[in-house]
Amino acid sequence: MATINIRRDVTDPFYRYKMERLQSKIEGKGNGIKTVIVNLSSVAQSLARPPAYVIKYFGFELGAQTNTNPSDDRWIINGAHDASKLQDYLDGFISKFVLCKKCKNPETDVNIKDGRILLDCKACGQRSEVDLRLKLSSFILKNQPKKGKKDKSTKKAERRARKEAEAHADEENSQNGGSPGDSASDHAEENGEVELEAGSDDELTRQIKEGAKEIDEVEDTKEVEWSVDVSEEAVKARAKELPDDLKRALVVGDDDEEGVNGEASSYDLFGKWILDSAAEKGGVSKLDDVEIYLKAKELGIEHKHRTLTVLAQTLFDEHIVKQIEKRSAMLKKMITSERHEKAFLGGTERFVGNEKPELIPQVSAILLKYYENDLVSEEVLKAWGSKASKKYVDIKTSKNVRKSAEKFMEWLNNAESDEESDEE
Repeated sequence: MATINIRRDVTDPFYRYKMERLQSKIEGKGNGIKTVIVNLSSVAQSLARPPAYVIKYFGFELGAQTNTNPSDDRWIINGAHDASKLQDYLDGFISKFVLCKKCKNPETDVNIKDGRILLDCKACGQRSEVDLRLKLSSFILKNQPKKGKKDKSTKKAERRARKEAEAHADEENSQNGGSPGDSASDHAEENGEVELEAGSDDELTRQIKEGAKEIDEVEDTKEVEWSVDVSEEAVKARAKELPDDLKRALVVGDDDEEGVNGEASSYDLFGKWILDSAAEKGGVSKLDDVEIYLKAKELGIEHKHRTLTVLAQTLFDEHIVKQIEKRSAMLKKMITSERHEKAFLGGTERFVGNEKPELIPQVSAILLKYYENDLVSEEVLKAWGSKASKKYVDIKTSKNVRKSAEKFMEWLNNAESDEESDEE
């Protein structure tokens, strides 16, 4: 199912907070007509809020009865309501009950204290109050989770916050842009074009938006004319033409994904394109970040974790330590989960261990740059450094790479100890 940005006023294609578009169907006739929101549980989970909050908000805004505790996950609103209209109302819910009032980031969870509803932002640390005059506020106060118990959405918010708090310390967290258009308020005009740009004001994003505009327009039409045929048959045919050593070097599949619809071949093509383009332009440093992203998008792998394995092996040369920071904006936006981080480290291990063994002594410096630029989290780095693996390279090479990383791992552990001492 297609996803959209949680803040629909943010047009940044790299915006990391996504949710499914609301899907609804109308059932019944006459006085018994009703609207069933098919995927409300999934959408609410993406917002880290109980589905009951969302359905009740719709009921208040529409003046319609709703069911707030269905046993069959059928979330119903009495009457006939179009999905696009409900999506507009959802923007209002997100603006009032999800977004941080300071940084406009949806990385918040709900805390109720002394009769107040507080949004605790894990991105900027701000604690902002929800307006108690809103009808849904009364419902939330009356329907608090029992002490010691947390619903799934709250648990998800806490897990996500712990994993991604550091990774979100980029321009999106310090943005001062406006909240999404609120169809249920009188402030829709305040969310104009200036605020739309506020969520994506970095140079890379502006370039990608310009470069992606043509692709997006093509995708909106039925007559798609790709510059490269990415059908299953075409991908397989081109993959056969690649040298065997290139296939082995670039594609490291997971057991549950290997060879699905010929998908692995897309990574071969992506890696070959980077290598060929670098050769034509006189070096990998001459490649443009926007071109690289658009090529990945053309092949349909811009969000795949294995794309990061290919990038780690093809995006750098012997000057990798100096090149990391220049590529960090693009990489940070493409690395969206721990799985992406692990794949990126795996590609780096293969690049350094197999293709550029002379760089093994620089592993600590490379990892430090990854850490400083928020490309890989502390938890993933520690797990990676604790045990050698033969997934990407042979076990001997893996041990050599990690041995070279000992200096960085020692620094990382000491840095954490220092922080704990300061807190005490």
